[in-house]
Amino acid sequence: MGRERPYTSKYNPIEHRLFPHLTRATQGVIFDTVDTVKDLMATATTATGLSVFTTVLDRVYETGKKATDELKANIQVVFDDVLPQWNYTALASSSQIGPTI
Repeated sequence: MGRERPYTSKYNPIEHRLFPHLTRATQGVIFDTVDTVKDLMATATTATGLSVFTTVLDRVYETGKKATDELKANIQVVFDDVLPQWNYTALASSSQIGPTI
């Protein structure tokens, strides 16, 4: 795969291609809020037109929780149309997830 960049997924070439542009877009800026980082990331683009889409997941997630066998058996995985080998969403019904925090 070539030279590995720190903080990127080993198998995702899009991250490797975009990471230097993210670094340049945020260079010299103090990250005082999450919105600052989100806005800076959204300004990054490449010469060939690749741009950044940002989403902030701002809920608190409980750590150490294990997925049950029932959840694993009934979870629906939806693969992305453009890059299904790298981008997917795992969907579970609300009854399988349990109460929200």
